[in-house]
Amino acid sequence: MQGNKRKDTKPELLMRARLRKAGLTGYRLQWKVPGRPDIAWPGKRVAIQVMGCFWHRCPHCNPPSPKSHVEYWVVKFERNVQRDERTLDELRQAGWTVHVVWECQLKKKAIDDTLRELFPQLSRELGKPLAEGWDEV
Repeated sequence: MQGNKRKDTKPELLMRARLRKAGLTGYRLQWKVPGRPDIAWPGKRVAIQVMGCFWHRCPHCNPPSPKSHVEYWVVKFERNVQRDERTLDELRQAGWTVHVVWECQLKKKAIDDTLRELFPQLSRELGKPLAEGWDEV
């Protein structure tokens, strides 16, 4: 577990690269609010949380659980999910708009659809126009 990074994971780096390409810049990383969202625009109170499917138990791809030490992993995953729900609720109660993007939604087959849905919404919330050609591969 020591090899698991807290920040700058591949899905986060991919999301930030796509945000820059779309012209949605000006974000801060690991902003100091509940849950420390991966990407945040504090002035607009908009945040993106990039969740790893395995650790946060993705509802889309239902990742498999480890076969050994099952009791430990069940408790660990339940704690992670409860913490995620609590921090998302705290952020929303503090007036933040939070977008959760799952690791599987950033895979090659799904990323274009995910970002075509998310980025126009972010553009409206941030009051920033999308860059020309942002959705071209």
